[in-house]
Amino acid sequence: MNRGVPIVALAALLLAGCGVPVDEVPRRAPGRPGAYASPVGGGALPNAGRVNETLCLVRDDRLRTVVRRVDYLPDVDTHLRDLLAGPGDGERDAGFTSALAGITSVAGARLSAGVAEVEVGWAGDETGRSDQILAFGQIVCTLTSRADVHGVTFCRDGQPLDVPRADGSLSRVPLTAADYAPLIVRR
Repeated sequence: MNRGVPIVALAALLLAGCGVPVDEVPRRAPGRPGAYASPVGGGALPNAGRVNETLCLVRDDRLRTVVRRVDYLPDVDTHLRDLLAGPGDGERDAGFTSALAGITSVAGARLSAGVAEVEVGWAGDETGRSDQILAFGQIVCTLTSRADVHGVTFCRDGQPLDVPRADGSLSRVPLTAADYAPLIVRR
Protein backbone atom coordinates (compact mmCIF):
# COMPACT_ATOMS: atom_id res chain seq x y z
CA MET A 1 0.00 0.00 0.00
CA ASN A 2 1.23 3.44 -0.89
CA ARG A 3 1.72 5.61 2.21
CA GLY A 4 1.57 8.86 0.21
CA VAL A 5 -2.13 8.56 -0.58
CA PRO A 6 -3.36 8.87 3.05
CA ILE A 7 -1.02 11.85 3.69
CA VAL A 8 -2.24 13.68 0.57
CA ALA A 9 -5.86 12.95 1.51
CA LEU A 10 -5.28 14.22 5.05
CA ALA A 11 -3.62 17.41 3.76
CA ALA A 12 -6.51 18.05 1.35
CA LEU A 13 -9.01 17.52 4.14
CA LEU A 14 -7.16 19.95 6.47
CA LEU A 15 -6.90 22.64 3.79
CA ALA A 16 -10.55 22.31 2.86
CA GLY A 17 -11.62 22.72 6.48
CA CYS A 18 -9.59 25.80 7.42
CA GLY A 19 -12.36 28.26 6.49
CA VAL A 20 -10.43 30.20 3.88
CA PRO A 21 -12.49 30.59 0.72
CA VAL A 22 -10.88 29.71 -2.55
CA ASP A 23 -11.01 32.47 -5.17
CA GLU A 24 -9.98 32.23 -8.77
CA VAL A 25 -8.43 35.75 -8.67
CA PRO A 26 -6.87 37.76 -5.84
CA ARG A 27 -9.18 40.12 -4.01
CA ARG A 28 -8.44 43.25 -1.99
CA ALA A 29 -8.65 42.87 1.77
CA PRO A 30 -11.00 45.39 3.38
CA GLY A 31 -9.18 48.27 5.16
CA ARG A 32 -9.63 49.01 8.83
CA PRO A 33 -10.95 52.46 9.69
CA GLY A 34 -9.21 54.52 12.35
CA ALA A 35 -5.63 55.27 13.27
CA TYR A 36 -4.17 52.57 11.03
CA ALA A 37 -5.90 53.63 7.85
CA SER A 38 -3.70 54.77 4.99
CA PRO A 39 -3.14 58.55 4.94
CA VAL A 40 -3.18 58.53 1.12
CA GLY A 41 -6.02 60.76 0.00
CA GLY A 42 -6.99 61.55 3.57
CA GLY A 43 -4.19 63.95 4.52
CA ALA A 44 -1.18 63.34 6.75
CA LEU A 45 -1.52 61.95 10.23
CA PRO A 46 -1.10 64.52 13.03
CA ASN A 47 2.56 64.93 14.05
CA ALA A 48 3.70 62.62 11.25
CA GLY A 49 7.44 63.04 10.84
CA ARG A 50 7.80 65.28 13.91
CA VAL A 51 10.65 64.73 16.36
CA ASN A 52 11.38 65.57 19.98
CA GLU A 53 13.53 68.55 20.91
CA THR A 54 14.60 68.26 24.55
CA LEU A 55 15.31 71.40 26.55
CA CYS A 56 16.45 71.63 30.13
CA LEU A 57 14.63 74.33 32.09
CA VAL A 58 14.42 75.24 35.78
CA ARG A 59 11.55 74.71 38.19
CA ASP A 60 11.86 74.94 41.96
CA ASP A 61 15.65 75.52 41.66
CA ARG A 62 16.08 72.14 39.95
CA LEU A 63 16.85 71.15 36.36
CA ARG A 64 13.96 69.51 34.54
CA THR A 65 13.60 68.45 30.94
CA VAL A 66 10.76 69.48 28.71
CA VAL A 67 10.08 68.05 25.28
CA ARG A 68 8.86 70.08 22.37
CA ARG A 69 7.58 68.49 19.16
CA VAL A 70 9.30 70.06 16.15
CA ASP A 71 9.34 69.34 12.43
CA TYR A 72 13.04 68.41 12.49
CA LEU A 73 15.86 68.33 15.01
CA PRO A 74 17.78 71.58 14.55
CA ASP A 75 21.55 71.87 14.44
CA VAL A 76 23.39 72.35 17.75
CA ASP A 77 23.54 76.14 17.51
CA THR A 78 19.81 76.49 16.77
CA HIS A 79 18.98 74.00 19.54
CA LEU A 80 20.98 76.18 21.96
CA ARG A 81 19.19 79.30 20.72
CA ASP A 82 15.84 77.59 21.36
CA LEU A 83 16.99 77.07 24.95
CA LEU A 84 18.15 80.68 25.25
CA ALA A 85 14.72 81.88 24.11
CA GLY A 86 13.41 80.54 27.42
CA PRO A 87 10.22 78.74 28.32
CA GLY A 88 7.16 79.11 26.14
CA ASP A 89 3.84 80.37 27.49
CA GLY A 90 2.61 76.90 28.48
CA GLU A 91 5.93 76.06 30.12
CA ARG A 92 5.89 79.34 32.08
CA ASP A 93 2.32 78.59 33.15
CA ALA A 94 3.62 75.23 34.44
CA GLY A 95 6.23 77.03 36.59
CA PHE A 96 9.30 76.68 34.35
CA THR A 97 11.92 79.43 34.23
CA SER A 98 15.46 79.80 32.96
CA ALA A 99 18.64 80.54 34.89
CA LEU A 100 20.24 81.76 31.66
CA ALA A 101 18.53 85.15 31.65
CA GLY A 102 20.97 87.82 32.73
CA ILE A 103 23.87 85.52 33.54
CA THR A 104 25.62 84.77 30.32
CA SER A 105 25.66 85.96 26.80
CA VAL A 106 26.08 83.11 24.40
CA ALA A 107 27.69 83.77 21.03
CA GLY A 108 26.89 80.32 19.66
CA ALA A 109 27.81 76.67 19.59
CA ARG A 110 29.56 74.38 17.16
CA LEU A 111 29.91 70.62 17.09
CA SER A 112 33.24 68.89 16.56
CA ALA A 113 33.79 65.14 16.99
CA GLY A 114 30.77 64.79 19.29
CA VAL A 115 31.72 67.71 21.56
CA ALA A 116 29.68 70.91 21.48
CA GLU A 117 31.81 73.99 22.11
CA VAL A 118 29.81 76.91 23.45
CA GLU A 119 31.24 80.43 23.22
CA VAL A 120 30.08 82.53 26.19
CA GLY A 121 30.59 85.98 27.59
CA TRP A 122 29.41 87.32 30.91
CA ALA A 123 26.57 89.76 31.35
CA GLY A 124 28.47 90.98 34.39
CA ASP A 125 28.57 90.37 38.11
CA GLU A 126 26.06 93.16 38.65
CA THR A 127 23.20 90.85 37.70
CA GLY A 128 22.84 89.72 41.30
CA ARG A 129 22.13 86.12 40.24
CA SER A 130 23.70 83.21 42.06
CA ASP A 131 22.50 80.38 39.87
CA GLN A 132 25.41 80.07 37.43
CA ILE A 133 25.58 76.35 38.11
CA LEU A 134 21.96 75.97 36.99
CA ALA A 135 22.67 78.05 33.88
CA PHE A 136 25.61 75.90 32.80
CA GLY A 137 23.64 72.79 33.74
CA GLN A 138 20.78 73.89 31.47
CA ILE A 139 23.12 74.20 28.51
CA VAL A 140 24.97 70.94 29.18
CA CYS A 141 21.83 68.90 29.82
CA THR A 142 20.05 70.32 26.77
CA LEU A 143 22.90 69.70 24.35
CA THR A 144 23.86 66.25 25.68
CA SER A 145 20.24 65.13 25.26
CA ARG A 146 21.12 64.91 21.57
CA ALA A 147 22.46 61.66 20.14
CA ASP A 148 25.24 63.52 18.32
CA VAL A 149 26.59 65.35 21.41
CA HIS A 150 28.67 63.42 23.95
CA GLY A 151 30.05 66.37 25.91
CA VAL A 152 30.02 70.17 26.14
CA THR A 153 32.93 72.57 26.62
CA PHE A 154 32.82 76.33 27.09
CA CYS A 155 35.16 79.06 25.92
CA ARG A 156 35.41 82.83 26.08
CA ASP A 157 37.24 84.73 23.36
CA GLY A 158 38.40 81.37 21.99
CA GLN A 159 40.05 80.33 25.28
CA PRO A 160 38.86 77.31 27.31
CA LEU A 161 36.71 78.31 30.25
CA ASP A 162 36.46 76.64 33.66
CA VAL A 163 32.76 76.28 34.51
CA PRO A 164 31.04 75.14 37.71
CA ARG A 165 29.66 71.64 38.06
CA ALA A 166 26.84 70.68 40.44
CA ASP A 167 29.31 70.08 43.29
CA GLY A 168 30.78 73.58 42.84
CA SER A 169 34.09 72.36 41.42
CA LEU A 170 35.35 73.94 38.23
CA SER A 171 36.03 71.97 35.08
CA ARG A 172 37.17 72.65 31.53
CA VAL A 173 36.91 69.06 30.28
CA PRO A 174 33.79 68.11 28.28
CA LEU A 175 30.82 68.03 30.64
CA THR A 176 27.79 65.75 30.53
CA ALA A 177 24.44 65.62 32.32
CA ALA A 178 26.12 63.37 34.90
CA ASP A 179 28.09 66.42 36.10
CA TYR A 180 24.76 68.00 37.11
CA ALA A 181 22.94 64.85 38.24
CA PRO A 182 22.25 66.09 41.81
CA LEU A 183 20.31 69.01 40.32
CA ILE A 184 18.26 67.02 37.82
CA VAL A 185 14.73 65.92 38.64
CA ARG A 186 13.86 62.70 36.82
CA ARG A 187 10.23 62.21 35.95
